[in-house]
Amino acid sequence: MSSSHHCTHCTSTSFTRDDDTGQLYCSSCGATQPFDQFESNLGGITAPQGTFIHIGTSGSGTIYSYKDRKLFSARTSIEQFTNRLGLSSKTIEINSMISNITDGEFGQGDWFQVLIGACCYVVMRKHSRPFSMDEIANAVNCDVYELGRMIIRVVDFLDLRGSDFPEFDIVHMLKRSIDSCHCFEDVDRSLVDRMKKQGVFLLQCAVKLFLSTGRRPLPLVVAVLVLVAEINQVDVRLEVLAKEVHAIVSTCRTRYKELLETLVKVAKVLPWGKDITKKNIVKNVPFVIQYMEKKSMEKPVEKSKSVDRTGLDLGDVVTECLTQEEEYEYGVDGLVQRKDSQYYSLQSNADREGVRDVETLQISPECLSLMYENFLNENPGAMSSRSANVKKRRRMEFDFQECSEWWNGESDMSRQLILKQLLAKDIGVETVPPSFINGQLKCKMRREKINAAKKRIKRITHPLHADLDGDVNLGILDSTGPEKRKKRRGMVVDGIDWEDLIIETLILHQVKEEEIEKGHYNTLLGLYVFNSGIV
Repeated sequence: MSSSHHCTHCTSTSFTRDDDTGQLYCSSCGATQPFDQFESNLGGITAPQGTFIHIGTSGSGTIYSYKDRKLFSARTSIEQFTNRLGLSSKTIEINSMISNITDGEFGQGDWFQVLIGACCYVVMRKHSRPFSMDEIANAVNCDVYELGRMIIRVVDFLDLRGSDFPEFDIVHMLKRSIDSCHCFEDVDRSLVDRMKKQGVFLLQCAVKLFLSTGRRPLPLVVAVLVLVAEINQVDVRLEVLAKEVHAIVSTCRTRYKELLETLVKVAKVLPWGKDITKKNIVKNVPFVIQYMEKKSMEKPVEKSKSVDRTGLDLGDVVTECLTQEEEYEYGVDGLVQRKDSQYYSLQSNADREGVRDVETLQISPECLSLMYENFLNENPGAMSSRSANVKKRRRMEFDFQECSEWWNGESDMSRQLILKQLLAKDIGVETVPPSFINGQLKCKMRREKINAAKKRIKRITHPLHADLDGDVNLGILDSTGPEKRKKRRGMVVDGIDWEDLIIETLILHQVKEEEIEKGHYNTLLGLYVFNSGIV
């Protein structure tokens, strides 16, 4: 081929292109031409010419392979994802973990994004600063169950056990939520610190009362933060806070309801505890928290049948709650009625002086009248001041949030404790995990369904020897009946739902009743029905 350029050695204009390298060489002398197919439009015709750049190469002519481009894209994805989660300081550690898992090959595609999210979760969990799986799944734009399966594979591959992979830190999650959520941006920092300590205390009390056992941690964190916000008169909506921390709103409402029910049980020890319900427990939460705080600060004593020998004087607690600078009367709804602290003071003074029965101190009406007249003669202004104080107290209503002395924050439970230390604390009440109670109720319900299914099966297989109950409906299995009823999805036909049909199928395939009671229907169907070898 001919060209307008001349050979740099022999000035020939005939060139030939090499098929392997793509470069031109002179047809006469065979010299390779250093500049090819590029004419500079800057600096005139005497300006230096550039180098022809092929696709996938740099200016120096270096050709990048597929692996080089893949590694570059993978490291870019890791850096972008860690910056999005605020983990720039952990980029090197996350990069090293992914390189160890993939043998330095890294990867591309959706699965690699899920792997990055799983490694971020594992790294932060190792440093006891965990992120929630829901938050990472939302950032990766994947399903939380898909992320969970990837996390399990990463943990198994790295063989993380014990101290290398600590438990999920729910206290850190509460602190991180209150610091990062937009709901608390306009709140004063001193109040936020106070709410944070109150939230840690309530959350650890909830953990001790097993409200977090067998449950996801985020809904309980949302419930505690909403309750603490209500106590401190901070306007926070549960729905908004749940969306910010990527928690399910309905589950958060359930945990909030369970938290209030548990506090009602604790409040029964208060003098007005019998009048406290879920509707007015929020107004009495300061007293409940103060009681639990003082109870947790007491040293453990030997248990006794007597309630008064628990190591904590309940009268002193209530007296401190009821004694303030002004003569307020605390009731269930905050109305001023009478000053009960005088009763406790009288009772405690009588006990100290050796008087065990205050009712035995009988004074005649004449003596009381004479003493009252002498008091009025010595204090002429007592009557007018008394009437004014009575009118003032009748007009006043007490606002619990205006009293800031109910919270001391001196208990160890206001700071993060390990589980062993937390379970050793006494907060005045012992409960059974709600998840355990619900599990027992569901097992009992499945046992009744199993018995009913066995009777229906016996009715079909042995109609002459079946011992039937009048309440058991058997028409669903009897295909010879004149009417064939249809069942729609989500509806119950003749008192038999989809769970009853599954239980009948499992019984017919001779599945043990103990396994059916556990309720893992999909696993049992896969093992005994669809993989049973029966065509």
